[in-house]
Amino acid sequence: MKKILIVCLLMVSALATKGQNSNIEKIKVGDTMPAFTIVSDNGAKLQSSTFEGKVVLVTFFATWCPPCQKELAAVESTLWPKYKDNPDFKLCVIGRDHTDAELKTYNIKKGFTFPLYPDKGRIIFDTFASSSIPRSYLVSKEGKILNVSVGYSEEEFSDLLSKIDKALK
Repeated sequence: MKKILIVCLLMVSALATKGQNSNIEKIKVGDTMPAFTIVSDNGAKLQSSTFEGKVVLVTFFATWCPPCQKELAAVESTLWPKYKDNPDFKLCVIGRDHTDAELKTYNIKKGFTFPLYPDKGRIIFDTFASSSIPRSYLVSKEGKILNVSVGYSEEEFSDLLSKIDKALK
């Protein structure tokens, strides 16, 4: 009887997890990047339309997330120095559920040289996904999603750099 109960619980758990995971990916490879507007604490706005014709990397993170810390450190040491002066590339690093003030404090602490943008209330994040960070979207000059990555690994980050190089050619 216990074995049957355990098997039933495992099956229910697997079905529940499958249902949750199917809702995580709202934007997939091949989709068009959704339009969004980042609103800073002072009311200044950055619209995604300013990225048209550029290869764009949109990355979502949180200051409390250990894998996000690793990814942003790699962005600072490798990605940003390589692409920051390329006029065909834009980096958009978005702090999920953070304000400008929080990101400014965080940026001072970490010493990042790339800009961080707020997403108070997860409005932009919710356009892209339901959960899981760090999360990055590489977007082509034509506005199509070329790559989606969730989490952080050195191998996946290295692959992302190769995909950026290819998209910029």
